[in-house]
Amino acid sequence: MTKALAKRKNSNFWERNRKSEGYLLKKVVMDFFLKVCRFILLFGMCFMILQPIFNKISVSFMEEQDLYNPMVVAIPEHFTTENYQMAATIMNYSKSIVNSFVISLTIAVLQITVCTLVGYGFARFEFPLKKFWFACVLMVVLVPPQTISTSLYLHFRFFDILGIFQAVTGSSINLRGSVIPYYLMSATCMGLKNGLYIYMIRQFFRNIPKELEEAAYVDGCGTLKTFIRIMLPDATPILTSCFLFSFVWQWTDGFYSKLFLGNVNLVSTSLSRIADGLAAYLQRLMGTPQTPSVGMVNCITSTGTLMIVVPVLILYLFAQKGFVESLSSSGIKM
Repeated sequence: MTKALAKRKNSNFWERNRKSEGYLLKKVVMDFFLKVCRFILLFGMCFMILQPIFNKISVSFMEEQDLYNPMVVAIPEHFTTENYQMAATIMNYSKSIVNSFVISLTIAVLQITVCTLVGYGFARFEFPLKKFWFACVLMVVLVPPQTISTSLYLHFRFFDILGIFQAVTGSSINLRGSVIPYYLMSATCMGLKNGLYIYMIRQFFRNIPKELEEAAYVDGCGTLKTFIRIMLPDATPILTSCFLFSFVWQWTDGFYSKLFLGNVNLVSTSLSRIADGLAAYLQRLMGTPQTPSVGMVNCITSTGTLMIVVPVLILYLFAQKGFVESLSSSGIKM
């Protein structure tokens, strides 16, 4: 029965192809060719993204002798978990991950709070020099933070407000080595990528019908109550997306961390010092000065990188629903 149906379907296909003067066959062949090309492109992109990660996972379980063995490519010959123990000790992982989580979480919450208010204001209200201030927001997005690094360093190294501290105490305040500069910059929308969050949130609110707000006003809601009760629930997807971006960028940031936090243990700064930490670790272990090999340094660096990435992946797994909703709904008509 199945063979008969297949034969009949096949004959119908060739009959329809004959009536269409070969157009149907050309269309089927072209669709198949496009599917193959799409598969090759997607496979290539996935391979480019995942292959370095798989390589780091493989290296992280290798002993040093496997690193120089040409016969060992992906599967370790001498399997070990000591690299993770060594990386955790060198990076002071337990303390670093707690510090990073607290700072990243609080900074992300603060950034999203102020950026939501500013983005909503740009989307819904008219005020003097609105276009000029929004151009300043775009400048925050476009200008690299390295451009203003010297100014930021001097500003927070000799922090003062209108000369008040200098007049009262005789000297300015040094805020470097603390998280206060982070919070001050985030609270004033000058933190890491704040301009991007304002832009994304503004574009999202602009695409919400104004009739929703007008209906709330008719029902007796004020501006603040309308914002909290009506607009914020609708903006949950974009806020989730911006929160994830903020948390991840803060988690992996090395520029502001080195500029302001000094010796505060964070996973991002600990990874950058892992080579020196490995030499000190081997010296304590052996009792004499040791120079770690290039392969060993790369191995511990790869292991430390995985230990930094894993918490972010776990966070994404919990927040992926909101993140995907944000991507689909904010494909937004900009």
